[in-house]
Amino acid sequence: MRHNRAYASLPSQSLTEPMDEQQQHSETSRPAAPASPKSPGGAPARPTDRRDTPPGVVKSHRGRNIALIVLALLILGFVLWRWHPWGSPDGASAPGASGTHSGRAGRGGPGGMANMPQPVHVATATQGEMPVVLTALGTVTPLASVTVLPQLSGILQDVYFKEGQMVKKGDLLAQIDPRPYQISLDNAQGTLARDEALLQTARLDLKRYQTLLAQDSIASQQVDTQASLVRQYEGTVKSDKANVDTFKLDLVYARITAPVSGRVGLRQVDPGNYVTPSLTNGIVVITQLQPISVIFTTSEDNLQQILEQTQTGAKLSVTAYDRSNTKSLEGGALETLDNQIDTTTGTVKLRALFQNTSNLLFPNQFVNTRLLVNTIKDAVIVPTSAVLNGSMGQFVYVVKADNTVTVRPVKIGPVDGERTSIKSGLQVGERVVIDGSDRLKEGAKITIPADKPRGASGARGASGASGAWAASAASGASGARAHHGRHASQASQ
Repeated sequence: MRHNRAYASLPSQSLTEPMDEQQQHSETSRPAAPASPKSPGGAPARPTDRRDTPPGVVKSHRGRNIALIVLALLILGFVLWRWHPWGSPDGASAPGASGTHSGRAGRGGPGGMANMPQPVHVATATQGEMPVVLTALGTVTPLASVTVLPQLSGILQDVYFKEGQMVKKGDLLAQIDPRPYQISLDNAQGTLARDEALLQTARLDLKRYQTLLAQDSIASQQVDTQASLVRQYEGTVKSDKANVDTFKLDLVYARITAPVSGRVGLRQVDPGNYVTPSLTNGIVVITQLQPISVIFTTSEDNLQQILEQTQTGAKLSVTAYDRSNTKSLEGGALETLDNQIDTTTGTVKLRALFQNTSNLLFPNQFVNTRLLVNTIKDAVIVPTSAVLNGSMGQFVYVVKADNTVTVRPVKIGPVDGERTSIKSGLQVGERVVIDGSDRLKEGAKITIPADKPRGASGARGASGASGAWAASAASGASGARAHHGRHASQASQ
């Protein structure tokens, strides 16, 4: 009976192995017994060593050990099932748990997770100014883009600009060979001098003829003929002067200058080529960059509120953003509107003017424009992430005083990036959920990380439970080792 009680207290299967090894050791270390003398009748003598055990007794002893180990494991599993350290945040089962299905769900099942407070981030509805902004895709369009063409035919002698250079109006760009036009000018000036001399002579003759006519010494017909000759020479001199001016202008045209200020493009003709006024691509293209405009479109539905502002003389501000709509490139003002609506798209074109002092706007560049039409005063403003869409329409989760949420339908107004104005359904000062709303429903409990640090009590409970479990396991292991030592000593005896 003493052995049976000792075996029943063993916690693991490792007790049988030392016992068997001890028995085998005792059997192998025992010296062989001398042959038993036979009885006078010829039968062998009965063994006298009490330590010899029949095989059936050894098998029965091992079966009892296995049964005791299985029983110990069942008891340990039942204790763990009743203790359930992972069922609650504090590492202990709920008081009064009866072991039913509902009790287990309350400790660690899906129902318990659903009823736990959900961590969320909140924001307070504020009151402020909300700008009414119209966004559209626009194209940067220069106010002037000029293809420089030669106005004379001749050899292109020199080019005085570099590709991509910024030039001002009147700067010399290229030079056409001026010698043929200089010769023509000299010829015209000589003809003018000759005709002016003839005119002077005709005028002197007319003056003498008029004196003789007064003395009645010449016929009046001769005086009239001389007067007509003077007018003829006057016309010839005027024509000669026009020719002289024409050849002077040709010499001016031989010097090709910049018609506007802007950036010079790529050179189309190299020096030494013969150029004519009918040159297809011209010599170079100059594009005006300062100031520059952006042409964009807006829906005809927005036309009325734009006209209400422009007719009062107000300058509506326009901001140009890059393609990703994140970086502001330049700020300007609305210059004008088109005179008709495009019937195919239902939109109207607008032109905004920018000074482009930093040259961030480039011709034919696609930009995002934001036209500030109006500003709403004392608007209720919340973060855009707080407004959700559902079957009921747009709504927000409003945080109540008991840290529960309720669903509130709202009507939104203008949206400005990360801010949204609320027309109705929300008051200033109310808190709304801006992050973590996907796990919420009507009446759900919440926790705000800013108000309560994460995992404070739960971490302490978990560490306490783990410490208790480690201490229990350590004491159990030490007890097993002590019991194993006692069992080994008894087996050796």
